[in-house]
Amino acid sequence: MHLNQAGAIVLHRNMRADPDSFLKAIAPFGQDIVVAVECIFTWYWLADLCAREKIHFVLGHALYMKAIHGGKAKNDKIDAHKIAVLLRGGMIPEAYVYPAEMRSTRDLLRRRMHLMRQRAELLGHIQNTNYQYNLPDIGKKIAYKANRDGVAERFPDASVESNVALDLKLIDAYDELLRKVELEILRQAKDHDAQAFHLLDSVPGIGKILALVILYEVHDIRRFPRVPDFASYCRLVKSKKESAGKTYGTLGNKIGNANLKWAFSEASVLFLKDNPVGQAYVARLEKKHDKGKALTILAHKLARAVYHVLWRKEAFDMKRFLNR
Repeated sequence: MHLNQAGAIVLHRNMRADPDSFLKAIAPFGQDIVVAVECIFTWYWLADLCAREKIHFVLGHALYMKAIHGGKAKNDKIDAHKIAVLLRGGMIPEAYVYPAEMRSTRDLLRRRMHLMRQRAELLGHIQNTNYQYNLPDIGKKIAYKANRDGVAERFPDASVESNVALDLKLIDAYDELLRKVELEILRQAKDHDAQAFHLLDSVPGIGKILALVILYEVHDIRRFPRVPDFASYCRLVKSKKESAGKTYGTLGNKIGNANLKWAFSEASVLFLKDNPVGQAYVARLEKKHDKGKALTILAHKLARAVYHVLWRKEAFDMKRFLNR
């Protein structure tokens, strides 16, 4: 879909999703053109093509756009027209065009997180099977390879033993693959932004993996002009739907970055490990709130601290953190 400045439709057709077809279609309109697409998983190649050809590219935020132009009917033809109309009227909500040089590493890191969750499911299946047959507690963390010897042999039924042995073999395979992936991501992180990685690693509760997640999901902290903008992007701000002074529930709970939400939630728990000062701080919060709310507040506070650490390029300061 192509609209001219008067809003008239100049071009509207389906075409092959390849560079040559796209460039041929827009060639009659010269360089004075703006390309807008919805933020779905296929935008990478078009963004890179526009950057190479020096064509202005706008990435539309899918959820915000749905809220603006959602209607009864939806298809590619309607969507294309509405995107063009929003762009022409200056109403298109823009998403961040993540730079190509770090994009593939971010995707590899996200894949690593997916594999870790699958590994966790295998560990959970072994524990559940143990409970299912009412056997004594395993008594050791089988997440560690050294503690897995003899686990399958606990089960007297041969089929159950084979089931658990299959889980253990898969976990061993995941461990080897994940180790290689993590080393590769760490190497690339030091090439992309070693300073930011080490600054993040200075925050209690944020180890190497969480530092990588935050580094690659944020990329450039200066794209968030204020701390509340960053906290909202991390899904650490409670949403509210309000009209005429009345609250009607929540809205937009899925807008933001789920990976950053997970990272800061994990960091709030790990922050307390071997940290008496942090434990005392959370204990004070628990006097006013329950434990879950206290950890939520801590996660939000850690996100604010990370924002200042990256913005100022200064290592984490516990005294400043507690007094803020």
